[in-house]
Amino acid sequence: MANVALNQITKQFRNVTALRDVSFDIQDGEFFVLLGPTGAGKTTSLRVIAGLEKQDAGTVTFDGEAVDARSPAERDIAFVFQQYSLYPTMSVFDNLAFPLRSPLRKTPETEIKQRVTATAEKLRISHLLERKTAKLSGGEMQRVSIGRAIVRNPRIFLMDEPLSNLDAKLRESLRIELEHIQKTQHSTTLYVTHDQVEALTLADRIAVMRQGRVVQTGTPQDIYDRPATLFVAQLVGAPRINLLPAVIEDNQLRITGSTVAMPLPSTINHLPSTFTLGIRPEDVQPNGEGAFTGAIVLIEPLGVETILHIQSGERILLSIVSGMTAARVGDTVRFDIVRQHLHYFDGTGIRVAV
Repeated sequence: MANVALNQITKQFRNVTALRDVSFDIQDGEFFVLLGPTGAGKTTSLRVIAGLEKQDAGTVTFDGEAVDARSPAERDIAFVFQQYSLYPTMSVFDNLAFPLRSPLRKTPETEIKQRVTATAEKLRISHLLERKTAKLSGGEMQRVSIGRAIVRNPRIFLMDEPLSNLDAKLRESLRIELEHIQKTQHSTTLYVTHDQVEALTLADRIAVMRQGRVVQTGTPQDIYDRPATLFVAQLVGAPRINLLPAVIEDNQLRITGSTVAMPLPSTINHLPSTFTLGIRPEDVQPNGEGAFTGAIVLIEPLGVETILHIQSGERILLSIVSGMTAARVGDTVRFDIVRQHLHYFDGTGIRVAV
């Protein structure tokens, strides 16, 4: 395994700058996730690390040693793609064995059999070893793709949205298995996704990317609890965070266009007079003794929880309550807001520390 670092990487494709001075590091044995929308630069970062793209500026290092001049094969990485990169006429066994049979490795057949068998057991595909991959389901093919990476025991695993083509239940199942395998093998893994649920559940640390830049790096808790920008706040969290225009009037914090007004936190000393207030839905809490009043205009029952849309004046706040609810559209509801968990963003969308 290896420590991996990108140091001020810039990559341009004709008139499009895909990466702009990108820097981050991945610790040995860490599950590191690149999160961002399409076009953010995630896959390009992955390809630069793999040596499939040559950066225009900056350096890639493995264990502190620059690898920019090395070919992909010399970097000893394993790449799991979004599309299944398998040989359809080969059996599952031969697909798994293929990287071990390359001229660079010359692995003895007895060792190949041992490693393929062990990998198949980890991924629960032992019963498929003699089957041609063309006859597999999508989930089975992705397990084989992951197995081809695992069987080699490379320095770093690079995974480019490997679960995005699978249905929701299969994604959840494979996500759990991926996390288990990574934790038990202590493998250095860089995982690319646009799915914030995958990022929050899998990552030791996350780098959020936007328009070719890293806008925030931290643990899942850092990213969720202290988003550095409005973009990060909106990207992470389901249901979405409430983002509301707010002002300071009469020494109170008021949500513009609503009846919600709260005392100013004592820790605030440099908040602009107008700003955007962020409130996570779990921090809008219905309570018969609540300080604020609104009307329920929409209810989304999800089984384990219910999302309430509460209107206060011109503004609508999302609230999460556990389980199902007896509330109905049109009901008046009292609620509280957990003021210790509020997020403040200035006019440029940058978080204001409090």
